Amino acid sequence: MNYLYENADILNAPYEAFLFDATQGIFPVKPHWHYFVEILYMLEGTAFIESNQKEYYVSEGDLILFHARDVHAIYAAAAAPIKCLALKFDINRLSINSSYTPKLSAILQYARKSRQADILFPAEMIKDLPIEERFRTCIREIDEKKYGYDVRIHGEISSLLIEMIRIWQSEGLDIKELFSVYAETEASLQNITEYIDNHSNELLKVEDLAAMCHLSYSHFAKCFKELYGRSCKDYIELIKIQKGEELLLFTDSSLSEISQETGFSDCSHFIKTFRKWKNITPGQYRLQQRR
Repeated sequence: MNYLYENADILNAPYEAFLFDATQGIFPVKPHWHYFVEILYMLEGTAFIESNQKEYYVSEGDLILFHARDVHAIYAAAAAPIKCLALKFDINRLSINSSYTPKLSAILQYARKSRQADILFPAEMIKDLPIEERFRTCIREIDEKKYGYDVRIHGEISSLLIEMIRIWQSEGLDIKELFSVYAETEASLQNITEYIDNHSNELLKVEDLAAMCHLSYSHFAKCFKELYGRSCKDYIELIKIQKGEELLLFTDSSLSEISQETGFSDCSHFIKTFRKWKNITPGQYRLQQRR
């Protein structure tokens, strides 16, 4: 099934937002799948969409969601060109800071198996929601990359998903059982990335993370690489470097202070790892970005 797989660097780019114009890109979109969630909001034209052996017709004002790992394809259903707004994101990077609320990733996994959670949201159903505004905010934030852009994108996507989940609930989706399941689960492969994000300033060992997921080291390492396309060790390094980038851009902290803040053993280790990922030293990066 690998020939259907669409690769994406969800570690470096956990969010994508853009305007898709069928006259400007590769179209039709042939059957494929990927590890990220994708949402389309139709602006113009009518599309015929296949997803998991189901067929949908979407037109102006409709919203459709493709779950991670679902095979889907998009074709024109009329002569008019297709234009839509698109969001692609790693659902595991979205979190709700509550000890009792199921994660968005858990709810989407549950919805994927339910008959009460259709992936198509017709225009009439969502006409009173600021759907287009949320997409365009994400596109603008990614293009401009101002301070806190990732937080804004996180909020817009989370709000969009919450609106969709509430519609599913009104259509009969019952997520009550997820609350007890979530409360009993300290960590899993699907949410371990949140733990890494929140503890990136600490010394993180892959064997400890595997134990938190109740998996052997070898099985955890294999599953993590299959899901994210990189080893867990590389993921931890990259998260530390991404946080180092923010400190270089938005603070006047010294390299020594940044290395401590991002959990590196010393400044030289931070510089060496930063160069490995960015092909430039932290000092050069700071000068380059502040010109």
